[in-house]
Amino acid sequence: MDYGIEVRDLEAVVSMRGRLTFNDHSKLRSLIGEMGENARKRQVLDLSALEFVDSAGIGMLLIAREEMERAAKQFVLRGAAGQVKRVLTVAQLAKIVPIED
Repeated sequence: MDYGIEVRDLEAVVSMRGRLTFNDHSKLRSLIGEMGENARKRQVLDLSALEFVDSAGIGMLLIAREEMERAAKQFVLRGAAGQVKRVLTVAQLAKIVPIED
């Protein structure tokens, strides 16, 4: 998994690319730290370029949500497609995390 962060007026958008799996745990921890440090209250994970996510990746997204909640920030997932969208749907993640198209 690779990512880039674009800080906009009202939100920080993290564009994720590639695959999100157990092997990305330390990278995602670093990303969560960066999200917590920027001043924007709305943190968006843009998943449109993410090709694959496994159950460990879903768990890491939930950790990110918890960390953003502790930092009093809104956490949103955006643009999931293909396998990633199917996994988010099966996991019923929308009940826990806002998901935008």
